Amino acid sequence: MHFKRFLVAAVFLPAMYLYIKNLPSGYFFLLLLAVSLIALSEFYSMYRLSGILKYAGLFFGVSVLCVSYFSQEILMDAVIVSIMAIMVIRLLFKKDPVSSLADIAVPVVGFLYIPSLLSFQTMIRNFGPEWIIFLYATVWASDSSAYYLGKGLGKRKLYREVSPNKTVAGAVGSLIGGAAGALLLRAVLLDMTITLAVLIGIMVGIISIIGDLVESMFKRDAGVKDSGFLIPGHGGILDKIDGALFVGPVLYWVIKTTMVIR
Repeated sequence: MHFKRFLVAAVFLPAMYLYIKNLPSGYFFLLLLAVSLIALSEFYSMYRLSGILKYAGLFFGVSVLCVSYFSQEILMDAVIVSIMAIMVIRLLFKKDPVSSLADIAVPVVGFLYIPSLLSFQTMIRNFGPEWIIFLYATVWASDSSAYYLGKGLGKRKLYREVSPNKTVAGAVGSLIGGAAGALLLRAVLLDMTITLAVLIGIMVGIISIIGDLVESMFKRDAGVKDSGFLIPGHGGILDKIDGALFVGPVLYWVIKTTMVIR
C-alpha cells in the first residue's frame, strides 16, 4: 500500500509540474475537463445514477467548466440554466412524480460539487501556473502529513460517524503539512511573506480536511469505500481531488483579497 502511494506520487507529481508549468493554460483546462468528467462519473456511479439524467449532469458539468474558462461573467447564469434544464428533463422523461426530488438532487449536487468547484481553478490558472502548483502541492503535503501522523499517533477520532479512520492527530498533521508545503513553495515559486505563507498553508490544511470529510460523508451515504479504483493504492480520481475541490475557491478568494499577485 505504501509502496503504491510513493510510486504513483513519484511519477505523477513531476509529470504534473512539468505539464502545468510549461504548457499554455488551454492544456490545463483540457486536463481539468478530463478530471472533472471522470470524478463526476465516479460520483454518479456511487449513487447508481444512470440514463438521461446522468448524461445530462455530465453535459452540464462540462458546460459549466467551459463557461468558466471562456466567459466567467456568465458562470452563474450557466449554473442556473443547468439546474433548470435538469428539472425540465426529469419532468419530460419520467412522468411519475414520485421520487422526483431525489432524482434531480444527485445530478444537480454532482455538477455543483465537482465541475462548479473546479471552475475556480481555471480562474486561479489565470494568475499564473505557479498558483495551480501551489494549490495541489500544499494539498498533497497536507494530506500526506495527515495520513502518516494519523497512522503513527492517532488515537482520538476526529469525526467517527463520517470517517472512522480520521483522527485528531491526523488533523493536526494536515495543518503542519499545509504550512510546511506553503513555506517550501514560497521559497521556490512565489513572492510572499513568511507569515502569509504560514497562514495560507494552515488554511489549506483546514479546508482540505473539510473537503475530505464532505467526500467521506457522500461515500458513507452511498455505501462505498472508495469513489473508484483508477489510481492504484489511492482509489478514484474523486478521492484524490476532494481536498482541492474545497481549497480551490478559498485560495482564489485569498489571492484576490490579499493582493499577493505580482
